[in-house]
Amino acid sequence: MPEIGALLLDATRRLKQAGIEGPRQDAVLLLAHAAGLSPDRVRLDSGGVLSPEQAARFEALVQRRIDREPVSQILGHREFWGLDFRVTGDVLDPRPDSEALVAGVLAAVADRHAALRIVDFGTGSGCLLLSLLHELPRATGLGVDASPAALSIARMNAEALGLGDRAEFRQGDWGAGLDGPFDILISNPPYIETAVVPGLAPEVARYEPRLALDGGADGLAAYRRLVPDLARLAGVGAVVAVEIGMGQDAAVSALLAGAGFADIVVLPDLAGIGRVVTGRKS
Repeated sequence: MPEIGALLLDATRRLKQAGIEGPRQDAVLLLAHAAGLSPDRVRLDSGGVLSPEQAARFEALVQRRIDREPVSQILGHREFWGLDFRVTGDVLDPRPDSEALVAGVLAAVADRHAALRIVDFGTGSGCLLLSLLHELPRATGLGVDASPAALSIARMNAEALGLGDRAEFRQGDWGAGLDGPFDILISNPPYIETAVVPGLAPEVARYEPRLALDGGADGLAAYRRLVPDLARLAGVGAVVAVEIGMGQDAAVSALLAGAGFADIVVLPDLAGIGRVVTGRKS
């Protein structure tokens, strides 16, 4: 019977050889999933054993990771803002840096118990919208996405989190056909330059939806489409927050200012890089 410690050691070595960052953590998560154990149990019980069936499942998961499939897609879920979200190849993997958008919006909301109306453009898994609804108990939200498959995942996440009665999702082209006003308008649009996308990490370039990555020749195409809709749909005093790529803070801030938004602030991500631009409709 194969021991947990030996399996982890071998998997960590192979994942490292494949160029995986954090190979030990990935090995722990995959073994826990294959064996139906908690990650803490795996870390503490190196002398424990797996059945041949569990070991075979683990080996299959390790091979998928060696092929650079993201851990979140292998496991089928990812934690974001302390909540558990279903993840597939139809949506972007929720990233810790995106939590800066949630934090920025909450910091700008004067009354968290107000009956606020939120719209999320390019909602994907729904992680941004649903995290805000979790923190704003009387708010309602609309998630818009061009992908029917992504919307299906977002609806599943809303139901699983007990937020289905306050969240609506619809297929759409940014704000086309929508009526305001909204109190909070958010988006994590595609912002990577077209020429850069193929050279991204394989986990992203091969496994995440290109529709959610490719921001056009200069990475700003989606913002040019989106900002006029934000201005049209925002109520007076509404908060707007958009995620950006590295070095895009000045350009996106200028677009928002030109559309009538004031109090524009750039918020950093975990690495101190400008990641979110917020503003308020004047």
